[in-house]
Amino acid sequence: MKSQCTKLMLAGVALALTCTAQAEDKPVVLGGTIGASVKFATDYVFRGESETVSGEVPAVQASLTWTHSSGTYLGYFGSTNKFEGSPDIYAVVGPYLGKFGTIGDSGFNYNVMAFSYQYPGANRYNYSELYMYLDRDVGPVNLKLEVTPTLDDWFGVDGWKGVNYAIHPKVALAGGWGVDGSVGYQELTGHGAEGWRHWNVGVTKAMWGLNFDLRYHDTDVDSSHKVYGDRDGRKIFKERVVFAVSKSF
Repeated sequence: MKSQCTKLMLAGVALALTCTAQAEDKPVVLGGTIGASVKFATDYVFRGESETVSGEVPAVQASLTWTHSSGTYLGYFGSTNKFEGSPDIYAVVGPYLGKFGTIGDSGFNYNVMAFSYQYPGANRYNYSELYMYLDRDVGPVNLKLEVTPTLDDWFGVDGWKGVNYAIHPKVALAGGWGVDGSVGYQELTGHGAEGWRHWNVGVTKAMWGLNFDLRYHDTDVDSSHKVYGDRDGRKIFKERVVFAVSKSF
């Protein structure tokens, strides 16, 4: 497993170097441009849950996206991953397809994206979601609303369905600084399922061509939670501070 994680890290570094060399060219393919991003973080937190067992493995992520002038885009994402009790999971990857744009002169923007979570070597956990965003500037604040339902069984659990509801406020400040956060509820239905509330707040800074992010995450998951209330499960939902550095090309 360590060797596979190391390969993913090296792949991320290689992608960063490749994209840096190509940053000035911005290749055009089939009427669209190719973009990429790379991120290194102390943890990978998804709706309040640590996807690397509280940073036991490095959080390394990369994505490659083709974007058309019409707002249609497609791409591929990859990240290191680790779940306690599931030793065959070492990464999550997935293709995505979406469309963004504006709604007339209303000031509202939309973004709809289908994403397929795939776990190499552990495909019994594969599932998909449909991200639906609507955002608008309200004074200095950008408010984004999210509704994201599952398209099949959540994390491969028979009969479990989910919808994530969230609000994402964001404020851009002078000097490349920013403040943003998220408050949401991951609804989860099915036999033995239970949802949870999650939230985060962070400070960002664009500097030296990089994006820095320092963020606090927490949830309402406690020892009584049906799914994650056991001792090991609560560990991945405890409050945490995450530092990340990323670059887009």
